[in-house]
Amino acid sequence: MRNGKVELYINEAVRGKGAMLFTLIDPVDYDTPAIAIKTASECARAGVDAILLGGSVGAQGELLDEVAKSIKEKIDVPLILFPGNIATITRHADAILYMSLMNSRNPYWLVQAHMLATPLIRKAGIEPLPTGYILVTPGGTAGWVGDVNLIPREKPQLAAALALTGEYLGHRLIFTDTGSNPRKQGYGPIPPEIVKAVKSAISVPYMVGGGIRTTDELRATYQAGADIVVIGTAFEDHGAEVFKKASSYVKVTKEEGAKRLKKM
Repeated sequence: MRNGKVELYINEAVRGKGAMLFTLIDPVDYDTPAIAIKTASECARAGVDAILLGGSVGAQGELLDEVAKSIKEKIDVPLILFPGNIATITRHADAILYMSLMNSRNPYWLVQAHMLATPLIRKAGIEPLPTGYILVTPGGTAGWVGDVNLIPREKPQLAAALALTGEYLGHRLIFTDTGSNPRKQGYGPIPPEIVKAVKSAISVPYMVGGGIRTTDELRATYQAGADIVVIGTAFEDHGAEVFKKASSYVKVTKEEGAKRLKKM
């Protein structure tokens, strides 16, 4: 399969900018679809590189279509689906993280869900982005739904080995995540040791998400090796201040990307 427009955009931005920032919008987590749409629009206006749309439970059907269509009309960066299951698909998106949940115990999340969804993805003309998805403790809703053997935080070598396995299997992105809002379970972002280990093991673009709430945590994640950071909950909590919050994150992303390019 040839690289599509969105994958080329990501690869070129990682090489040319050094770092990228994505916003994750789960419409179920917002009081109204209008607020979710506004948050995506404000983040794009602030300069984030792409909008991810989806979630583990409920982000589907009419709600997903409505939010995706409206977001797409308001942004000029890619709209990428973050699927929670086979129903988390809408033709209004540019691309989809074609994710294999690599540490799931259930083969459904490794390949069967993909088989069921692929005809619809092709018919809708949505670009697939082959992604190895790895969940680290605590795992959140995605960990429970996906029947995941979570990566322990004190075992970075396991994350690195699984990530490299994903690359060897043909995934062109690797995404380590904690699941939604790990702070509710007493955890912070993915430890730098895991990020460093994964980054040193792979050669494809590396995404990190989950629990990043401050610019210091964002900066530390880039410095540990993330090419792309995904922010979700931090934007949900800021209402009218989301543009200001997103702008501060974009500033850190640009600074850390520039530092990385200087070292090359």
